[in-house]
Amino acid sequence: MQTPESDSPGPDPATLRWSETLHDHSHVLIRHIVPQDREAERAFIEGLSDEARQMRFMGQVRHPSEATLDRFTRLDLEREAAFVAVTMEDAHERIVGVSRYSGNPDEGVCECAVTVTDQWQNKGLGTILMRHLIDVARARGMKRMVSMDSVENVEMRDLAKHLGFTRRIDPEDASLAIHELAL
Repeated sequence: MQTPESDSPGPDPATLRWSETLHDHSHVLIRHIVPQDREAERAFIEGLSDEARQMRFMGQVRHPSEATLDRFTRLDLEREAAFVAVTMEDAHERIVGVSRYSGNPDEGVCECAVTVTDQWQNKGLGTILMRHLIDVARARGMKRMVSMDSVENVEMRDLAKHLGFTRRIDPEDASLAIHELAL
């Protein structure tokens, strides 16, 4: 169940926060990613299992570069959105899930991704993160959301189908699936 702590988006995306209860009754806080999340984002990526890393980054990122961390935490709000799901661990926030899109507002198309750590999968977190992302993309005038994923990524296939995305195999690379949602 979503409980906004701030009713209006305002100019500062860091003010938007939602408390979410997952299928197993655990709780996470969902909020926009901010530059101060740089080290938590590094820990999140480096803490992903080999399988999760393979599904999200096609196995190409184990230790994110400084440029990647900048790109992931310093958003161009005209073109991008990113949410993190966090829990408290040793008095610090720990990122357990991320959803993001990057797009071209002039074309109305954005590419999305979602990643949830292994321990937090199958609790509904990926669905919650993606629904927030879809709502923001619609509100910002995007017309179409796409995701390029390995055909072996069964979790993304199932999530995309659940959220109403269509699926087709990339005609140029049969190892990739293209998921697409009209917004």
